[in-house]
Amino acid sequence: MRPVSLREREGESSDGTTEAPLSKRFKVDDTTKELNVQGPASDSPATLPVAPTPTAAVTANEKETILPPSHSLLGTAPPLQDENGAIIRLMESDVGISEYIAKDVPKIGGIIKQRFTDFLVYEVDQDYNVVHIMSLGMPELPAKKAKDVVKTPSETNADVPSGDLREIQEGAEAFGTDTSAGALDTTPGDSAEQASSSVPKLPWPDLFTTRLTPFLSAEKIEEVKKMFLEGPNPPFVSDAGWAGRLAAKPSESGVSDSSVVEEGVESTTGDERKKGSSKRGRDRGGRGGRGGRGGRPVREDHRRVISEPIASKQTRTSFHQTLRELFDGKLDSETDMTDATNVSDGSRIVIRWARRGHGGGGGRGGGSRTERAPRGTYPPYIHFTLQKTNRDTHDALQYLSRALHVSVKDLSTAGTKDKRGVTVQRVAVRRGAKTIEDVWKLANGVPTRHGADDAIRERGERGVRIADLTYRKAALELGMLKGNAFVITLRNVQVNSIETLDQAMKSIKEHGFINYYGMQRFGTAAIPTHSIGLALLKSDWHLAVSLILRPRPGEHPGVLAARRAWLDDGDLDKALELLPRRVVAERCILESYKKQRGETRNALGALSTIPRNLRLMYVHAYQSYVWNAIVSERIKTWGADKPVPGDLVLESGRAEQAEVEVGMDVGDEANTQPGVDVEEPPTGHKTNKRPWQAPRVKTLTEEDVDKYSIFDVVMPLPGNDVAFPGGVLGEKYREYLVMDGLDPDNFQRPQKDYTLSGSYRNILHLPKELSWSVLRYTDPDVPLAQSDEDQLLGYDSPTPAPDGRFLALQIRLILGTAAYATMALREVTKTDTSSHFQSGLTQASEDQRFKGVDGDDLPMTVTDT
Repeated sequence: MRPVSLREREGESSDGTTEAPLSKRFKVDDTTKELNVQGPASDSPATLPVAPTPTAAVTANEKETILPPSHSLLGTAPPLQDENGAIIRLMESDVGISEYIAKDVPKIGGIIKQRFTDFLVYEVDQDYNVVHIMSLGMPELPAKKAKDVVKTPSETNADVPSGDLREIQEGAEAFGTDTSAGALDTTPGDSAEQASSSVPKLPWPDLFTTRLTPFLSAEKIEEVKKMFLEGPNPPFVSDAGWAGRLAAKPSESGVSDSSVVEEGVESTTGDERKKGSSKRGRDRGGRGGRGGRGGRPVREDHRRVISEPIASKQTRTSFHQTLRELFDGKLDSETDMTDATNVSDGSRIVIRWARRGHGGGGGRGGGSRTERAPRGTYPPYIHFTLQKTNRDTHDALQYLSRALHVSVKDLSTAGTKDKRGVTVQRVAVRRGAKTIEDVWKLANGVPTRHGADDAIRERGERGVRIADLTYRKAALELGMLKGNAFVITLRNVQVNSIETLDQAMKSIKEHGFINYYGMQRFGTAAIPTHSIGLALLKSDWHLAVSLILRPRPGEHPGVLAARRAWLDDGDLDKALELLPRRVVAERCILESYKKQRGETRNALGALSTIPRNLRLMYVHAYQSYVWNAIVSERIKTWGADKPVPGDLVLESGRAEQAEVEVGMDVGDEANTQPGVDVEEPPTGHKTNKRPWQAPRVKTLTEEDVDKYSIFDVVMPLPGNDVAFPGGVLGEKYREYLVMDGLDPDNFQRPQKDYTLSGSYRNILHLPKELSWSVLRYTDPDVPLAQSDEDQLLGYDSPTPAPDGRFLALQIRLILGTAAYATMALREVTKTDTSSHFQSGLTQASEDQRFKGVDGDDLPMTVTDT
């Protein structure tokens, strides 16, 4: 059966004749024209060249647009489309981005992301550490049966030359990251048998005592020291035949005798051991049943230290954090919920060795047959640092899944990162039977394509580099981060004075920027992701598939050939052969069709094979589009100075906890830990999950608007569990949704993945940290910033030219989760941040004529704040 081609589905027969055309097609000349783009703060339009297109362009008025019908409410002209309906140029105004805060500051010209290293992104983890690559070398496995051995930094940092560490420390210090020898996590293997990389050379340095003194008495510190130096395994203590002796309670000092069984736990008598021998291996260690040959049972560890009562929640939070930093998660800390006496005096904190995963899986997993530590000693996950260059997160994970021989579902991250740039983040993989050495070798093609030495002398293949592997007890989940740190370089800056530049930067530092969803949210291709998302929300599965498979102007020839092979010729095998693996959604759909022997009627089933996070990003893109549009209405009508009646605020405070990270399902569950201080989760414990609950919001009135600031105001992303703002904005929300064919009061869908709960997002965002400097350069190909990988590989450090012909602005800032750095930059440049607009600026930029040219004698101006 030959599949129906795209043209036939849209009314054109396979022989080229038109049957009941949906709309007229309007032919225009294919010659190069000029497009005038009017900037919001510019007196004269900017002129950009329009590249000739291979197909005729038509106006949206003469062809049904693929944009949501509500686009007409934005007050902007429809974009040009080609004959296939693909949009030639998607602008910010097409996705609801139109307003600025500092309208009185003149426009500052500049080019964003001219080079990949002009946009560096570093994840900020849950401990507020900026993630950097520390070592490129192969991690070392612990010596077999070498338990309770504490490695010193001289052993664990063997892969990191001192010069490399110094450079990384200098880069991290720019964001206030703790880069002391006790804080850098450079140990590749982080199983419970290995010491933390934060442990200095001495087993118990004076620093530990100094840091613990504000929280513990000298006696308690000695108890912690004793427990720590004993190692993660409790010492063997002979019972001298007293196997059935009674359990004893912990001593008043807070440390229980490791030879005594905890109260309430039955001891095992000799008769019971004989009886247990018939349990077919259930008590042989591991996960029970037929899980493997785990050997003797794991000894319980009842050692613990209990602090004196601590009344201040802030002090308890600091105590949890200090323990985390000093022992790098090797020691757990949690509130003692068993002591209900003298509650008014405060809560006690229990400290003990972190529990470890036992009993590795059976022998059917993958991985090489290299020598590894004894069975049952490694946790089930491996975390590593990923640096990717000009690859989106889904693409990079697909590449790693093939290299590591795992399913892409076995890989997880805390959030997605930009494609165009160099980004660094942590990734978790369910390891199966693989060790950290196995994962490192597979990811670096050792020994199949490279030697181990070559892998640390060359850049990672296809823009992907992994490093700093550690064992962990759990995977990563979306939202498990505090934000992102950025080093952004604007090229060819055009400004009337340095004072104007400082004024623009100080405006962001003091007043923030509109917290729009950036253009990355809507895709860089000619088929906007929010259009696909609307089709999914309307259960129009065939339209969603058609949009995903439709050709895009200017895309890679191989991808276009693959699309044509299927859409025009119906040749699935040829299409899959030509289609690059990085084109994830299209490949999933075509592979699904192949499994169905070319049958295309089950569009929903084909869509379901696309990775869930990618499918949800389509839906969330539509939510983001509506949110952008309503926020623009809010700022345009009432400004960005203060709240007004009808605005929404969270009753619990800021919206960071209510906001979801890019790509996260708004109905995902939130992590909580019952019985623990809410201001700081315990270290090293797996949190229990409770269903996500929408935060309570308040609609402001005339009487209480003065009690809140503009940074408290939130707007909802449409869903079942959110409230719309009062007055005109609430009606505007409904108008957008109804025009797009959706019910504003019902986002329940038979397919759970497309049921939207909704969430809230602050309309303004204030950077956590912000600094900037002005540099000069002449050659646009000379990097002005450097990635972690290039630093460790020994590439020359960037050296701005004091006498350079052109001006560059380098910005360092830290933003919270789900905030877009490009939206902060547009507040400075007052320029459209869409990729094609910025590409046009690059091509027309004067500095492109000076590639390979040294700078002239011009003075250098540097401003640091």
